[in-house]
Amino acid sequence: MAASPTSSKPVAVIGAGAFGTALAIHLTRRGAAGFLWGRDVAAMATLQASRENARRLRGCPFPASLVATADLERAVAASGDLLIATPSAALRETCQRLAPCLRPEQGVACACKGLEPGSGKLAHQVIAETLGDRRPMAAVSGPTFARELALGLPTAVTVASRDAGLAERLAQRLHGDGFRAYTSDDVIGVEIGGAAKNVLAIAVGIADGLGLGANTRAAMITRGLNELARLGAALGARPETLMGLSGLGDVVLTCTDDQSRNRRFGLALGRGQPPEQARAAIEGVIEGVRAAPEVVRLARAHGVEMPLHEVAAEVLAGGLTPMEALHRLVQRPPRSELG
Repeated sequence: MAASPTSSKPVAVIGAGAFGTALAIHLTRRGAAGFLWGRDVAAMATLQASRENARRLRGCPFPASLVATADLERAVAASGDLLIATPSAALRETCQRLAPCLRPEQGVACACKGLEPGSGKLAHQVIAETLGDRRPMAAVSGPTFARELALGLPTAVTVASRDAGLAERLAQRLHGDGFRAYTSDDVIGVEIGGAAKNVLAIAVGIADGLGLGANTRAAMITRGLNELARLGAALGARPETLMGLSGLGDVVLTCTDDQSRNRRFGLALGRGQPPEQARAAIEGVIEGVRAAPEVVRLARAHGVEMPLHEVAAEVLAGGLTPMEALHRLVQRPPRSELG
């Protein structure tokens, strides 16, 4: 395979939240100088001066060659491929800002785990609409907590792209120093796994907050994964993708560990905390809150039944209390496990 013009240049990370910062730290540790872009000029100047994202990842220092900047043109011009790690709600605006800066050969990868609010579109659809459907695009997802990645603890992700060259380039950049990157061409499977698991994590958190025990947690994770796999199949994803890192792996991580903002939010709701108070106590975006109505609408549009995700969405919308949601689920009639 011939070398790409972007192969010798660093990957710029677009989005300076916890996960974007962790990715930038890891990529810079792996090789050449890297860029971390954020829109807030003052905040990025602070990150560059302090050599740490104290608000999102305190105690995770920047490598010497990582440049934090609010100058998008500079970051794009000095880089090869780009990796977007903004919240899903900001993806379209971010791509619109990138459009005039991009060179034809630059690929765009997305580490957002969600659906676009209002449209329910997956990341690759938003990128195609804003940057053109010929732009090489990849999705990066898997069981990844930002702090563990930034600290160099073992981590694994899937890099999915219909452009094999882009998938391989990004995997090579990410792979190493305890980080494993696997390639795939199932973009839809990787994206829907990363989006829907956040809703399931809220549902499992609610159950744990209600004190329903380990049996309930295991049942909800298993049946929730089944729902996710059915939706994935309806959208064209391969079953094995949803049983991989970006499906089963991310579900287990997000549903069982309190580093997950989505799980912590569900725990607070299950313990009776008002949604506004629970949200205020959790710094950062809770993607599952935004994704819940979109996952349900997408499922209904494709005739897919997702009862766990549906009751979670109703609780988040204020239509059900956690106990009412539980009663609705346990009153469902028996059925085949394979259905």
